[in-house]
Amino acid sequence: MAEKNRYRDMTIGQVGEEHTGAYLRVAGWVENIRDHGGVSFIDLRDMYGVLQIVFRAPELLKGITKEACVSIEGIVEKRNEETYNPKIPSGTIELEAARVTVLGKVYGQLPFEVMTSRETREEVRLKYRYLDMRNRRVLDNILFRSEVIAFMRQKMTEMGFVEIQTPILCASSPEGARDYIVPSRKYKGKFYALPQAPQQYKQLLMVSGIDRYFQIAPCFRDEDARADRSPGEFYQLDFEMNFAGQEEVFRAGEEILSAVFEKFAPQGFAVTQAPYPVYSYRQAMLEFGTAKPDLRNPLRITDVTGFFQECSFRPFLGRTVRAIRVHSRMSKGFHEKLLQFACSLGMAGLGYLEVEEDLSYKGPIDKFIPEEQKTRLRELAGLKAGDTVFFIADKEERACYYAGKIRDELGAKLELTEKDAFRFCYVNDFPMYEPDPETKQPVFTHNPFSMPQGGLEALEKENPLDIIAYQYDIVCNGVELSSGAVRNHDMDIMVKAFALAGYDEETLKRKFGALYQAFRFGAPPHAGMAPGIDRILMLLRGEDNIREVIAFPMSGSAQDLMCGAPGDVTELQLREAHIRVRQ
Repeated sequence: MAEKNRYRDMTIGQVGEEHTGAYLRVAGWVENIRDHGGVSFIDLRDMYGVLQIVFRAPELLKGITKEACVSIEGIVEKRNEETYNPKIPSGTIELEAARVTVLGKVYGQLPFEVMTSRETREEVRLKYRYLDMRNRRVLDNILFRSEVIAFMRQKMTEMGFVEIQTPILCASSPEGARDYIVPSRKYKGKFYALPQAPQQYKQLLMVSGIDRYFQIAPCFRDEDARADRSPGEFYQLDFEMNFAGQEEVFRAGEEILSAVFEKFAPQGFAVTQAPYPVYSYRQAMLEFGTAKPDLRNPLRITDVTGFFQECSFRPFLGRTVRAIRVHSRMSKGFHEKLLQFACSLGMAGLGYLEVEEDLSYKGPIDKFIPEEQKTRLRELAGLKAGDTVFFIADKEERACYYAGKIRDELGAKLELTEKDAFRFCYVNDFPMYEPDPETKQPVFTHNPFSMPQGGLEALEKENPLDIIAYQYDIVCNGVELSSGAVRNHDMDIMVKAFALAGYDEETLKRKFGALYQAFRFGAPPHAGMAPGIDRILMLLRGEDNIREVIAFPMSGSAQDLMCGAPGDVTELQLREAHIRVRQ
């Protein structure tokens, strides 16, 4: 809290009924001005609270405007009971102004009303973000962020992790996204890069013998914005563990995330208790239609492809067919709206059956199912009287995607998705490689430094597209909070893994030279993960846009509208960096 000085005796949040009759000086910003005919009032705001100031001498208000920064002194008085304001802690008192000093004038028209700034266009809010942050809800998000990060640091230290900062200027390396590159003035034609993550450095820390490392790590990736991804930079709780595998990382991840969510979740919210459920990538894609399952939704997807290849319904023949069972009867209007939603996704249609009380079926595709097969369908899909089952058919990848979207829509429209809960799970066993869309050659699916399951033998003998990696994600309410992996610490495995992805050993030495050398000197087995702090805060605060939990975010078009970045630089600056801009 603030010390007494020439601007204020205490913060507004410290002023209470116990100060009634005291002569105090307070400072802050003018939130409101109300003229009640001979007597005027302002609401004075600082970071800690709001206090009503009463003006019985009109001349004291001269030159005071909304959002002016002022210091006011006077006697604290008890309000009349009928004028109490229960919405603020100081609602039973007010300060009668005896002297006013304007510390910071407002020289022009405000770009928006601070109290309703969240209703303003985002571009304007970001341009005047310092004003936007005077809004209580916006400010609370930023203060909340500080509390959560401080708690994370304390908890990780208690868990035996050592906080170490890694470099911001590093070497460019192919890690999945575009690098931000920084030209070197001293070395003509050479460039640094901003780290997409501290990936190589944290692995080098493990080789150095640091047993458990963490940091609140800034990461920089030249990616397009999404509602849950800020362009340019983001922060993650990066941690790595020596002599550890997947299970040890799972337990550490559960301990820190459970502690954070149990402490900071809104009152009344349920939080998944450890150990979190674990789904393989293939299982998640089948049961939920996504590798980011929202476990608040109780609906599951079933594969009925084999069954429908034995039926005469031509639209399902030769297709992957998925079923979603719902214990509910829907109106004709509901079915029509759901069909419209399906078509908006690109689906050709949406088949369904209703299960009658006698366990017979009713619906457009009933006649295409042989009588002797109907019991088998009931067993496959777990059908009971009163159920409705929806069918999605397409090529496997699209059927999976469509089924996931229909599951989400059913959960929302039928109000099946749990409210007031944070439901966690792990998704693991991701494919090590996937085919490049253009060349069809194997490329890394996720982190190139992951250990392949089966080690060198799998790399030498199996189809690369069949190799599974020791990779895992933490997902909460359908949002990916973290990726991680058991790291590849073996030189021979590393060389072979990169070779399958098209990198020869010379390229490996050049792009990842530090790791290549370090792994020659007794590298230990190690593993880790990096929960995204911005996404954690977004969930805990119930925000739909990740920029609401960042003090100075870039816009969706990757611009700093407040400071004008990216911007032009001088010709001298370009020359010093040995850069010529092509027109």
